[in-house]
Amino acid sequence: MIAVLMGGNSAEREISLNSGEAVYQALKSQQIDCFKFDWKDDNLDNLWSQEFNLAFVVLHGRGGEDGAIQKLLEARNISYTGSNADASAKGMDKHLSKEIWKASNLPLAPSIVAIYNMTLPIINFPLPWAIKPVSEGSSIGISKVTNPDQLDEALALAWRYDDRVLIEQWIEGEEYTVTILGKDALPVIKIVADQDFYNYDSKYLSSTTQYLCPCSLTENQENQLKEIALKAFQAIGANGWGRIDFILDKDNSPFLLEINTVPGMTSHSLVPMAAKAAGITFEQLVQRITHEAEK
Repeated sequence: MIAVLMGGNSAEREISLNSGEAVYQALKSQQIDCFKFDWKDDNLDNLWSQEFNLAFVVLHGRGGEDGAIQKLLEARNISYTGSNADASAKGMDKHLSKEIWKASNLPLAPSIVAIYNMTLPIINFPLPWAIKPVSEGSSIGISKVTNPDQLDEALALAWRYDDRVLIEQWIEGEEYTVTILGKDALPVIKIVADQDFYNYDSKYLSSTTQYLCPCSLTENQENQLKEIALKAFQAIGANGWGRIDFILDKDNSPFLLEINTVPGMTSHSLVPMAAKAAGITFEQLVQRITHEAEK
């Protein structure tokens, strides 16, 4: 019996509910015994009272993508999809993941961390800057700062979601994403947002954001991104499935943005798009992720 864990208590709750419903329907269509569980507030005792031997984790953001639910499942010896608790925590923390990638000599934009109610460190890299909550997903709380006068407002927004905020040099360029499934990197997707950057509205609400696959890169460039993505995935210790996001600057030099260890599975989501480009149906994708968890 598979429990599809969805909802959660993070800012990404609504997206998780949509992802979970899609996964649940895919499992049901294959006559796989499953039930969906909406984690809401503190109702986890209702989950532990049910019989299941595998959890399909589609909880985005805090609680589901940061290792918290994984620790609870591990304590009960219940198998689950995706990365373990340690890798999930590393992947959710944008600063920590960047430190890990830096140690692995992977390409990164310079950044610093600003902590709430503490003296702001000196920013020694040029404008524009990206201001991001350290442990938040779906581009929630992110701002682009083009003038130092905008920094306080951007920090105030980010601090609504996290008391640690990443200030990162903004790389002007085009955004790409690489899905990892098992030990394979799927076809690269180019994202052409209708906003200044690929923000929450572009990801989940817009009907004009474009996803290009084939992605218009040369075969060598695409293979380079896949190679970096696999190295970044492995450096975090991630497992099963995930997604690595990049910016390519005007010279087509790649810069790692972040890792998603529980990516979206909605109609707008990138992992199902990449799978489809690789000839993998949504049902097969869900089955592959499940099988990775059972190894």
